[in-house]
Amino acid sequence: MASSAPARPRPHVLLVAAAFQSHVNPLLRLGRRLAAKGLLVTFTTALRAGIRLGSGNEDEAGPGRGMLRVEPLRGCGLWAPDDPRFRDSDDMARHVEAAGPATLADLIRRQAEAGRPVTCVVANAFVPWALRAAGELGLPRGMLWIQSCALLSVYFHHVHALAAFPDLDSDAPGSVVTLPGLPELHADELRPLLIYVAEQDLWRQMLVADLGRAREAVSWVFVNTFDELEHAAVEGLRNNDLPVVPIGPLLDPPDATTDDDNGGCIEWLDAHAPRSVVFVAFGSLVKIDSDEVAEIAAGLAATGRPFLWVLRDDNRATLSTSALAAAACSCGDWGKVVPWCAQGRVLSHPATGCFVTHCGWNSTAEALAAGVPVVASPRWSDQRINARFLVDVHRVGVRAPAPLTRDALRGCVEEVMGGPEAEAMALRAARWKAEARAAVQGGGSSDRGVQAFVDQLTLIRRAGAGRADDLHVCPVQHEDE
Repeated sequence: MASSAPARPRPHVLLVAAAFQSHVNPLLRLGRRLAAKGLLVTFTTALRAGIRLGSGNEDEAGPGRGMLRVEPLRGCGLWAPDDPRFRDSDDMARHVEAAGPATLADLIRRQAEAGRPVTCVVANAFVPWALRAAGELGLPRGMLWIQSCALLSVYFHHVHALAAFPDLDSDAPGSVVTLPGLPELHADELRPLLIYVAEQDLWRQMLVADLGRAREAVSWVFVNTFDELEHAAVEGLRNNDLPVVPIGPLLDPPDATTDDDNGGCIEWLDAHAPRSVVFVAFGSLVKIDSDEVAEIAAGLAATGRPFLWVLRDDNRATLSTSALAAAACSCGDWGKVVPWCAQGRVLSHPATGCFVTHCGWNSTAEALAAGVPVVASPRWSDQRINARFLVDVHRVGVRAPAPLTRDALRGCVEEVMGGPEAEAMALRAARWKAEARAAVQGGGSSDRGVQAFVDQLTLIRRAGAGRADDLHVCPVQHEDE
């Protein structure tokens, strides 16, 4: 009997994340999706203190299942994870830009020597060095954009001078920009963005490097969104030859387990009625001062509704004793204040009825996927644009000032949870929950995008192709096209 030919190695995707938790999480979730489709996936980043990578390597056993491996960048002069110089984000970015290419090339070499040659590299935005290094090795490349397609459109049109943007200091009524698939965006919604910082700003330079040659350098621009949510923005970018592939929302499943008990949050929520709890969280970066803490505490107490408030340890450390006492006093028997929780699980809990949020994209996507109406209090970056969509386009919430005041918070919570439009907001939010769930399930719009990528890598692997120039990507078609 003739011996069968040895099986070809499965396609191997190397994921490279920027060393921020908000960048790590979505790329890891994409890695789990790809492993579930049968691919070998290696995740890497310049590991630094405070970054959570989960439990390590995950062998998804079973027919058609792949594996997700975690292997941090190391050697070639890269700082150790506990090096204090990592604490400054600019210093970190400059160092990784200098040391990263060599460490990545070494990692790719070691994968080949271990019998698992890399087929493709996918990197976050803001790590352009990884895409350059992969290109020098002749590997196909993709980029993951972790924010909305609307924001990607804003930056792409600005970098390529495809639209006229308002001047930085313009307050005229007509100071707006109109982009394909987006509502008119006003100057005050654009000012927090990197387009209005100095050209020598490091993060602006990385953004320009990422998007300036994106049409030529990458074969896929994955976006943490879903087609039904941002169809017009997706099509607007594809019409400008940007190979956009919506693959979101990139969220942990509602039944995902964590290493802790969420500070007792889930058990506490279990004791409350459906849609009765106000959830307050401002992400991992927003700083709030003593005055705002006191206002939030008083505003929550004034609602008379149970609330769960995430007040991070680094925020508590800067607060006055009186502010902390006011927060503790406001809780009584109906409130709970914690330093951290698994936000997706809290939003997915039936007791959560309203989300007071800074409108970061991850929080925005989680709120829509959980079907929870919002009180939007945006601060910077893309948050004002996200708030605009939540309130004016999707109509699943109301806008509150930043910083929050007690009267504004109380009034907004009441409007979302008990006002004349509250039930309509809840119904619209529930519809987005259904759309988000359908997108990531088998055959949904985002699942089709992931599957098309897997199919293309399988063809590359079988053909032994190695250069991105040989690859021609066709956008995923809608079922009704």
